[in-house]
Amino acid sequence: MKSIEQIYTGCLAQGAYFIESEGEAAVIDPLRETLPYIRRAEERGVKIKYIFETHFHADFVSGHVDLAHKTGATIVYGPTAETTFESHIAKDGEEFKIGKIKIRALHTPGHTPESTTYLLINQRGKEEAIFTGDTLFIGDVGRPDLAQKATNLTQEDLAGWLFDSLRAKILPLPDDIIVYPAHGAGSACGKNMSTETWDTLGNQKKTNYALRDDMTRDEFIREVTDGLLPPPQYFAKNAALNKEGYKEFDKVMAEGSKALSVNEFEMLGEEDDVLILDVRHQKDFVKAHIPGSIFIGLNGSFAPWVGTMIPDINQKIILITPDGLEKETVMRLARVGYDHALGYLKGGIKSWIEAGKPVGEIKSMDVNTFKQNYNQHPGLSILDVRKPDEWEKSHVTTAQHFPLDFINEHMSEILPGNTYFLHCRSGYRSTIASSILKARGYHNLIDVIGNFDDIKNQFPMEGNCETLNPSETAEDLLEADN
Repeated sequence: MKSIEQIYTGCLAQGAYFIESEGEAAVIDPLRETLPYIRRAEERGVKIKYIFETHFHADFVSGHVDLAHKTGATIVYGPTAETTFESHIAKDGEEFKIGKIKIRALHTPGHTPESTTYLLINQRGKEEAIFTGDTLFIGDVGRPDLAQKATNLTQEDLAGWLFDSLRAKILPLPDDIIVYPAHGAGSACGKNMSTETWDTLGNQKKTNYALRDDMTRDEFIREVTDGLLPPPQYFAKNAALNKEGYKEFDKVMAEGSKALSVNEFEMLGEEDDVLILDVRHQKDFVKAHIPGSIFIGLNGSFAPWVGTMIPDINQKIILITPDGLEKETVMRLARVGYDHALGYLKGGIKSWIEAGKPVGEIKSMDVNTFKQNYNQHPGLSILDVRKPDEWEKSHVTTAQHFPLDFINEHMSEILPGNTYFLHCRSGYRSTIASSILKARGYHNLIDVIGNFDDIKNQFPMEGNCETLNPSETAEDLLEADN
C-alpha cells in the first residue's frame, strides 16, 4: 500500500507532498513548520526517511533543516546543489526506496541549475507521478530569471536549459502520469499558472503553451521570458536561507509569540529599528490603528506581501493581531524568513484604546460613494495600486498608476497637500498602500474598499478590457490559508 497526499497552502499557493509506503515516508518541499509532517508520521505509524527538495526555493523558507534534525531523515537535493548543512546530492537517475516504491531523481535544470523532478515508481514498476517543483506547473513552466545573479547565466540561458529539460526528461514520460507541481495560481514563480493543483501529463501536453509540439527552442525562450516582472526582493534572501540554513523554527515561534503589555508595546514601538505591523482585516485597520503602523492583513496573500513590502528580512517587528491568531502570524512571517518578531500587543487594539493611547484612522468609502464624489469632482486624484498587467487590461480613465509593488519608486509623484483616492481590486492592497503613505506623513487619503468590477461598471475606463484571469488577482482574492 502507498499514499500520496498533497498539502496545499493557499496563501503561498504552495504544494508540499507526504508520500508513504510500508512504514516509510518521504516529504517533498515542506514548509517551515514541521509539526504537520511529524504528526502525520506519528498518526500513521511511519518513519520519515527522506526529505526531497526540488530546488532552492525563493518564495518561502523550507522546513527541510528542522525536519531532518527532528526525524533523522536525509535531505536530498538534485545534481549541482551545494549546501552548508548535511545533505545528499543525488545523481541524475538515482533511485531512493521508500517501502515498496521508488523515487527517481530526474535532473531538470532551467528554473534553477539544481532543479530536479522526482519520479514516483509504484510497487508494480509503473511510473505513476512526477513532483516537478518549479520546472513544470499546471498551465505554465517556472520562470528562468531567479538564479541569474548567483550563476552569471542569463535568463535566456536558463530558459534554454528548461526547454531541453522538458523535452528530454518530462515529455517522454507516459501521458497518464500525474503532475504534482510546487505552486499554483497566485505564486510569483510563474506567469500563467492554473488554479488546478495537479493534472495528467497528457492533458498538459494538450493545454500548456510551453509544451507545444511545434514550439522551437528559440520560440520557447522568447515566450517564457516575455513579460517577466522583477521578482520580489525577498526571493534571493529566501533562497540563501534554504541553501545555508536558518534559525530554529521553534525558537522563532517562542520569541515572536510573547504577549506585550501596552506600555511594553509602546516603548518598543518608539524605537527607530522596530516596525509595528497590523495584520487585522483592512476594514478594521482603517477604522482604528496605532499611529505609524503598517497594514498587511492575514486575510490576503500575507507572506508574499510582507516579503515584498518590508525590505529588511532582519527587521524587528511587533504585532497587532486578531485575537487568537498571534502564533499564526509569527508562523506566517517565518515562512518567508522574517524571524525577528518581538511579540504582540496583549488584548489587541482594544487594550490600546482602553489605555487612552492615540489612535489613527483612514477615511474609507464604498464604490457608490466614490462614484458620487467623482461625479461632483471629475478632477479628483485617483491612485490605482494594482499590478501593471491589471492596469493595462482596464483602469479608470483619469486614474494614476501607483503599483504597490513599486511604491518607493513613485513616492516623488505624491504631493503632500493633495487628497488621494486609492483603490485596487478589493481594498486589500489599497489599504497596504494607504498605511504606508500615512506612516510617511500623507494624511489626505481615502481608501476605496470595494470590488473593481463595480468600479468598471460605473466609471469611464481605458485599456483592452480583457477579463482578468485568476493568477493575476489571486493576492487580492485569497481569503484564507487553506
